[in-house]
Amino acid sequence: MPALANRLNDIELSASAVMTAKGRELAAKGIKVISLAIGEPDFETPRHAIDAAHQAALSGDTKYPPQDGTKALKEAVQRKFKRDNGLDYALDEVMVSNGGKQVIMNALLATCDPGDEVLIPAPFWISYADMAKLATGKPVPVTCPQNNGFKLRPEDLEAAITPKTKWLILNFPNNPTGAACSRDEMQALAEVLLRHPHVWVMTDDMYEHLVYDGFDFCTIAQVEPRLKDRVLTVNGVSKTYAMTGWRVGFCGGPKPLIKAMVNMQSQLTSGISTVGQAAAVAALDGPQDVVKERALIYKQRRDMVVEMLNQAPGIQCHKPEGAFYVFPNIAGCLGKTSKGGRKIDTDTDFALALIEEAHVALVQGSAYGMSPYVRISYATDTDSLREACTRIQEFCKGLS
Repeated sequence: MPALANRLNDIELSASAVMTAKGRELAAKGIKVISLAIGEPDFETPRHAIDAAHQAALSGDTKYPPQDGTKALKEAVQRKFKRDNGLDYALDEVMVSNGGKQVIMNALLATCDPGDEVLIPAPFWISYADMAKLATGKPVPVTCPQNNGFKLRPEDLEAAITPKTKWLILNFPNNPTGAACSRDEMQALAEVLLRHPHVWVMTDDMYEHLVYDGFDFCTIAQVEPRLKDRVLTVNGVSKTYAMTGWRVGFCGGPKPLIKAMVNMQSQLTSGISTVGQAAAVAALDGPQDVVKERALIYKQRRDMVVEMLNQAPGIQCHKPEGAFYVFPNIAGCLGKTSKGGRKIDTDTDFALALIEEAHVALVQGSAYGMSPYVRISYATDTDSLREACTRIQEFCKGLS
C-alpha cells in the first residue's frame, strides 16, 4: 500500500469524538450511557432560521455561492459585529466559512511557514494544536493555572513570545474550562501584544453569548482598537443558535489577511451551503430573546453541576464564567482503585473507568493540555445531567 503523508504522524482523532464513539458502542449493546463528552447544544435551531433555509431552497437559491459568503450574510455579519462588539468591518474584511473551524484553518494555512509558533493558552480546545501542526506551525501551550481562574496571565504571555511567534489564539469563554476574561484582564493582555507587532491575534468568540452572573463579554479588538489591524475575530452560529450541523462560521479581520484566507478556502471547499447561509442571516438578524432564555437555562445547569460535583469525594470543581463546560480537578481520585478493579492513576484512567462502570462519558483533561482534570459538557437536558452527576458521585464513593 502506498504511504500516507508524514503530516498525519502527529495528528490524533479528537478525544471528545473517541469518547462519544465509545458511548455509542455501549449504547448499541443496550446500556444507557449519558454522554457529557460533546460540546453541542441540546436545543433546537430557531424556527425562523429553518424557515429561511426552506424558503431559500424553494426560491432557487441552490447554485454556487460566492467563495467568501453571500452578500446578505456578510452584511448580517457586519451588523452583528457592530451590534454586539462595537466593531466596524468593511465587506471585504468579512468572510464566511464551513464552521468556525475552517475559519481558523484558513487563517493558519494562509500565514504559517514551517516552524512558526502558535501560542495557545492551556487548557485549550483539542483542535487548535493539530490545526497548527497541519499548517506546518509549532503549537506552544501557555499554561493558565486554576489559581488564576484558568485565564492567561500577561507575564506568561510575555515570556512565551519569541521572534518565531506568528499567532496567539484566544478563546474566552473557553473550551474546556468556561473561563472568561474581564475587560481589565483583556486590556492587560493587549498591552503585552502592543509591544510585539509581529504577532497576529486570533480570538475565537464562539461562546460570547453564553456568559453568566452579569459577566460582560469583550473581545480584544473591541478592548484595544490599536490591535485591530492584526486581529482576526472569529465567530459563528453553532453554539449561540444551536446550529452546529449547519456549518456556518464567520470572521472579521484586516483585508490582506481575509483575501489570503479566501484564496485558501477557494482551493479547499469553495463556498458554503446557500441554504445554510440563508438560515444564518435569519438567526443573526432575527429575534435574540431565545439566546438570553437559553443562557439562563445553561446557568441553572452550571450551578447544579458544580454543586453536585463538589459533593463527589476527590473532586474539586471551579465555577466558570461562561460557555457550557466545567473542568473539575480529580486529583483526589488518583492512586485509587474503582469497584470494577481499574487502577486510577491518570485522568484518562478515570474517564475510561467512569464510562465502563458508571456509563457516563466525559473527556480526560490531558486531551486539552492539562491534568488531572476532566471536561464535562452541561449542554444536555437537566434530568440527564442530574442523573450523570449522581452516577459520578457514586463512582467516586466507590474508589478505594
